[in-house]
Amino acid sequence: MTAFGVKIMGTGSHMPEKILTNADLEKMVQTSDEWITTRTGIKERRIAKDSEATSDLAIPAAIEAIKEAGITAEDIDVIIVATVTPDMIFPSTACMVQRAIGATNAASFDMAVACTGFIYGLNIARGFIESGIYKHILLIGAETLSKITDWQDRNTCILFGDGAGAMVLGRKEGTSDILSVFLGSDGNYENLLKLPAGGSRIPATAKSVENRLHFMKMEGKEVFKVAVTKMAQAADKALELAGIKPNDLALIIPHQANLRIIDAIARRMDFPKEKVCITLNKYGNVSAATTIVALDEARKEGRIKAGDIVELVAFGGGFTWGAAVIRL
Repeated sequence: MTAFGVKIMGTGSHMPEKILTNADLEKMVQTSDEWITTRTGIKERRIAKDSEATSDLAIPAAIEAIKEAGITAEDIDVIIVATVTPDMIFPSTACMVQRAIGATNAASFDMAVACTGFIYGLNIARGFIESGIYKHILLIGAETLSKITDWQDRNTCILFGDGAGAMVLGRKEGTSDILSVFLGSDGNYENLLKLPAGGSRIPATAKSVENRLHFMKMEGKEVFKVAVTKMAQAADKALELAGIKPNDLALIIPHQANLRIIDAIARRMDFPKEKVCITLNKYGNVSAATTIVALDEARKEGRIKAGDIVELVAFGGGFTWGAAVIRL
């Protein structure tokens, strides 16, 4: 079978209008702007309306990416939505995006890999295209984490926000724009970051709601330790697989969970701060949407341009982790 290359054809993003600042959170829980900023680097985050679901954020991001790619929705062969906050358990959010944008020829599915979802999706899209099975893939990372955030828990409610980013990937002759992807996971850490109820283990009941089990639970200190180690290892491994040195990168886009994690990874890689993309100050942690939203914004702002090599690296519940080296 003929091997094809992968072309990054377009990107897009969409964030809710509502801004929730640290000052706003001071009125909701016992916290302060100084406490949040010092420990996380986050100043504000975007919050979806009560009437907005994840697909409502994903759709405009998708439309923007398709427009930049210069194709039509009918040209899309597959839609993949990485999310842990789907509109509903089924049907998939990807099917809702498909209907809304008119991608009548697309196969559609969701994937739940938490914050590493977009990077896992990149590898799936790469396999589909390089094997010749499909020609155009719409990959979306989208979340409405505000819907599963416990706004009474000051340790977690300060961290999360909502948003969506999208990328259109297509077939091309020659070298792929995705130079490497490295993925990992370890289910032994499953209890450190999770949404306990709502699945088959703990179905929704009056008791599960009363016990607030439909909100995210996280052991922050333990997550921090593993995240720094695994993200740094993933970033190094993806560079090795691509045959790329850190100095060859125009930008590294780490998962936007905590500024201290990002700083620790940059130090381990001996990577200059001016080449580290930061968006968490204004968006917080948007899970599967973080890396693609940051990539799209960096392109729009002119921080990166065609031909530049960029690395994405993320870590999420599962635990899962991964990194991808791409050429724009």
